[in-house]
Amino acid sequence: MTNKKIIITGGTGFIGQYLARYFGKQNEIILLSRQVENSESNNYSAQLASAAEGFNIRYVRWDGKHLEEEWLQVLNNADVVINLAGKSVNCRYTEKNKRKVLQSRLLSTKAIGDAIQHCSNPPKLWLNASSATIYKNSTDQYNDEKSGKISELKVDNMPFSFWDRFRFALKRLKQDLFRRKDSELVTPLQNDFSVAVCKQWEEAFFQSATPSTRKIALRSAITLGNRGVMIPYFNLIKWGLGGHQGTGQQKFSWIHEEDFARCIEWFIEHEDLEGSFIVAAPNAISNATFMKTLGRITHTSLRLPAPGWMLEAGALLIGTETELILKSRWVYPKRLLDSGFEFKFPQVAAALENLVKNAERKTYKLL
Repeated sequence: MTNKKIIITGGTGFIGQYLARYFGKQNEIILLSRQVENSESNNYSAQLASAAEGFNIRYVRWDGKHLEEEWLQVLNNADVVINLAGKSVNCRYTEKNKRKVLQSRLLSTKAIGDAIQHCSNPPKLWLNASSATIYKNSTDQYNDEKSGKISELKVDNMPFSFWDRFRFALKRLKQDLFRRKDSELVTPLQNDFSVAVCKQWEEAFFQSATPSTRKIALRSAITLGNRGVMIPYFNLIKWGLGGHQGTGQQKFSWIHEEDFARCIEWFIEHEDLEGSFIVAAPNAISNATFMKTLGRITHTSLRLPAPGWMLEAGALLIGTETELILKSRWVYPKRLLDSGFEFKFPQVAAALENLVKNAERKTYKLL
C-alpha cells in the first residue's frame, strides 16, 4: 500500500506509533495528539517516530475534544482516519476516572465526525478503536461478530470484587445522606463499566452522519508488541511472578502488533468491508497457557502464581483494576477470516518468540 494520506489520532501511543512506522515509509502520516505540545520538555519526543528516521511523518496538536482549524485542514483530502484517542483504562475505576475514560472516547469520536462533515473531500475510510471487551465473560464458548453475547450486567462479565462492594456501598451511603444524583454519563455504567463504554463509543461512531465515509469499528483484543502490555508481563517474569493469575482458566485473546497493522491495511484495501470487526488472532488461549509459554520462551524457571486476593491488593497499590487480567476475553475473528485475511502469527508461541527475539535489552532488562 502506497501514497495514502493517513491521519492517526492518539498517534503518540504504543499502537499509533507502531502504525506510523509500519505505514510511514511509503505513505503520508499525520499524527494528532495532546502529547505533542510538551514532548520536548519531558524527553517524550525521543521515543516518537520522526521524519529524521526516514518516515513521512508530522505531528499536529489536538486537544481530543474540539474542532480546530489546523487539524481540520489536514483531515480534508485524507484517504484514512484512524481514531485511537482515549484515556487509558489502566486506572482505578473511580467516578472521576470513569468520566474521563468515557468522555475522552465520546468527545474525540464526535469531534472527528463533525470534522468529516466539514470536509469538502472527506476521508474515504474512518477506522475507530473499540475493544473485544464488549463481549461477555466466557470460558466455554468464543464470541464472534454474529453469535457473540453482549451484556452490561456485572454478573455476565466481572464478579464484584471486595473493592467494588466497598465503593458501591459508600456511594449508596452518600446518595442517602446527601440525596446526590449521578451524572447522566455515569449512571448507565453502574452494571459493567467497560462494556457500557464500548457500546456508547460504538453508538457515537456509527450514529455520526458521514455518508461519504466508510466506517469500521475495531473490536481489538490485547495487542502484543515491544511496548504496551508486554512490559508489565516481562517485569512479572523477571520478578519470578510469571505464573498464572487468578484461576488461570480465563481466556486470553490477543493479536501481534504486525498482524494488527496488516488488518488495518486489509481494511483500507478492501472497500466492501464495513461495520464492526473483531481484530484478534483466531487462537485464544488460557491465561495459564500464555504465562507458561512466555516463561518457556524467556527461559524462566521460577513462575509463582498470583491468586485473586493478591491481584486485588496489587491493583489497588498500583492504581489499576483486576478486570484487565481476570476477565475471560474469548473472541474469534469470523468476519475477518471470512473476508480472506490470513494471519502471520495465528499461534501465541510464534508471536511471543518474535517479540522476545526483537526486544531491546535496555527496555526489558531480562533477555
